[in-house]
Amino acid sequence: MTTDTDVLIAHCRESGQRITGPRRIIADVVAHAHDHPDISELHRRVAAIDPRISLSTVYRTLKVFAATGLIERHSFAGGRVRIEPAAERHHDHLINVDTGEVVEFRSDAIELLQAEVAKQLGFELTGYKLVLFGRRTAKSDEQGAPLRPNCE
Repeated sequence: MTTDTDVLIAHCRESGQRITGPRRIIADVVAHAHDHPDISELHRRVAAIDPRISLSTVYRTLKVFAATGLIERHSFAGGRVRIEPAAERHHDHLINVDTGEVVEFRSDAIELLQAEVAKQLGFELTGYKLVLFGRRTAKSDEQGAPLRPNCE
């Protein structure tokens, strides 16, 4: 069975990058992170596995992973940079302004609306990033969501 870590490592090799022990550990931590951690949190997780891996090694490795398209770096509202493996399918993010929680979702209605807006303005849409900010409400716990959260 191929794991997310194996996929990251295979892509790294395909792009001509060496796979060192620290890179393998960092790839594994990134592949298993489902919470969009910042770089300090990633380093904490990596150091729990191998305390010899420095913060600068994590930074350099993430720079390589980003340059080869293996990860995406997000800075939501100018906050700290968050990391996630590059998605196979586009998704958007909703940030809980109270907790910092990042919720992934996908909405076909938003996808269609953006394409329609671009078309009306004479553009062909080539990409976009949508980030919403909000607070959980008491009602949100009672209602079923028509969107698909936690896209994977």
